[in-house]
Amino acid sequence: MHFRPDRLTSVRKSLGLNKAQAARCLNMSAMGYGRYESGEREPSFQIVSFIAQAFGTTSDFLYGLSDNQTVNTITISVDDNPELFELVTALKNNQELVARMLAYLKRIDGA
Repeated sequence: MHFRPDRLTSVRKSLGLNKAQAARCLNMSAMGYGRYESGEREPSFQIVSFIAQAFGTTSDFLYGLSDNQTVNTITISVDDNPELFELVTALKNNQELVARMLAYLKRIDGA
C-alpha cells in the first residue's frame, strides 16, 4: 500500500487551498507538506489518517484503494461531544426513533 501524492494534490485543489494553506491546516511546515505532495516523502499511516480527516476525505482515497473521495463514516467521541454520542447510541438500535427523528429534522430543516 503506497501513498498517492496525486490524490493529495487533488483533494487540496478541490478545497481551493494552495500548498501553504494546506500545510497550515495540518499544522506542518510548507516544506514538509510539499514533500508529501511531490512524493519525495511517504507519510506514515497516522499522518495519512490525520490528513484525510482534516481534508474531509478517506485514507483509502489517499492510498488509491478507492476512487471515492467522499467520507462515508463519522467517528463520534464521547469525550468530544457527549450529547451527540448519547443521541447516536440511542438511535443505534431503534429504527422507530430514527424514523421519527428524521421526520422531525425534515420538518425543521424545511421550515
